[in-house]
Amino acid sequence: MTRMHIAVLAGDGIGPEVTAQAVKALRALAANGPQFEFSAAPVGDAAYDTVGDPLPEATATLAERADAVLFGAAGTYESDLRPPEARGGHALLRLRKRMDLFANFRPVFAFPELLGASTLRREVIEGVDLIVLRELTGDIYFGQPRGVRVENAERVGINTMRYTEGEIRRVARAGFEAARGRRKKLCSVDKANVLETSALWREVVTEVARDYPDVELTHQYVDAASMMLIRRPRDFDVIVTGNIFGDILSDAAAMLTGSIGMLPSASLNAAGQGLYEPVHGSAPDIAGKDIANPLASILSAAMMLRHSLKQPALAARMEQAVRRVLAAGLRTADIMEPGAMLVGTEAMGDAVARELSAMAD
Repeated sequence: MTRMHIAVLAGDGIGPEVTAQAVKALRALAANGPQFEFSAAPVGDAAYDTVGDPLPEATATLAERADAVLFGAAGTYESDLRPPEARGGHALLRLRKRMDLFANFRPVFAFPELLGASTLRREVIEGVDLIVLRELTGDIYFGQPRGVRVENAERVGINTMRYTEGEIRRVARAGFEAARGRRKKLCSVDKANVLETSALWREVVTEVARDYPDVELTHQYVDAASMMLIRRPRDFDVIVTGNIFGDILSDAAAMLTGSIGMLPSASLNAAGQGLYEPVHGSAPDIAGKDIANPLASILSAAMMLRHSLKQPALAARMEQAVRRVLAAGLRTADIMEPGAMLVGTEAMGDAVARELSAMAD
């Protein structure tokens, strides 16, 4: 049986805790199915504290050679005091660029069992099922020039928003392909009324749309999209947008699920190789307390099975195991509701693993 090689980069904060539960779930699947080979390596502050680099060459090489990467989180409060290139979180930016992981898929699904955990009314979020597709290797996070310098005796911060036609075209195609496999609705989000970068974005997306006559294309400015995402989230199917807008919109959309601790993600390159991570970040204030929600990491592993490892049946099984655990009333602190059973990080991972084992029997 073919062994699938997974690079495990747990990182910092709650990263190691939640990633351990995703690995546990994958091992439960492997007991009666495919064989996974796990290789761990340091990243973020965990790497910087050891070798002085948040993304050591050995870690980057391991990620490039693996069939897929399971990522935890990178960065701590302490690393924010260092220069940008030495911060733990910068490792993720470098890895995305190095592996050309340009398409970041962030599915937002309202679990029926968690409708009461959202801060929004049940009738607003019930039935929500959308994807935020964020372009991940361009835009203001990577544009040059950038930095802080002195002009006229005062400090000036500079960042450059920049997109090429090719960068826009390829993520637009990824968006249309995703929409074609769903409800055939694509909303492109930009700020074309103010930004030249967004004007080009809208032009190119409209050009790509000619190759997808079966997909309905709409355009929205990012401010209007932000409002509609909260007011009428069921109107959206697939949202495609730039790096900075996608960063903001996807975190806002996380609250439709009840907690950012429920939101997985997949970052893919043109070859289908991917990095899979929860979007919640390192949350160092709760690290080591066994209270972090591991379900986003487990659901990220399910995305890994579906996209990079080409195991859709196993992905569906893992997602079903999460639903069963939620239906049984188990909740971590971030999604706790009256009448539910409060459990910690490890206990939630154990519960998912038990469900997976039971489903295989």
